[in-house]
Amino acid sequence: MSVVKEKTLTDYCSQNKFRLAAEPLKAWVYETKHSDWNSAGELKLKYRSASIISSKRVVFNIKGNNYRLIVDIEFKLKIVFIVWLGTHEDYDKIDAKMIRYEN
Repeated sequence: MSVVKEKTLTDYCSQNKFRLAAEPLKAWVYETKHSDWNSAGELKLKYRSASIISSKRVVFNIKGNNYRLIVDIEFKLKIVFIVWLGTHEDYDKIDAKMIRYEN
């Protein structure tokens, strides 16, 4: 899989609020780049705690569910788009279906 907007994660991790997420996110990126998911079902075999929001929107738990990572996945194209990262508390304040990536 190709991870688009990986720099977004690096930028997040430069903020003190996300400092503890840096290593778990590096591991997530590495695992994602070395994955070949064809469907949300295949993804769930690896990440059982991931939440499938729609046919392409997925929420991952990062660092023991302290953080949430929202991505959009184009399974046919093998592309994962970073949409949003936040604490679990921040996640509870948003609509994971509607949030969009902003520069």
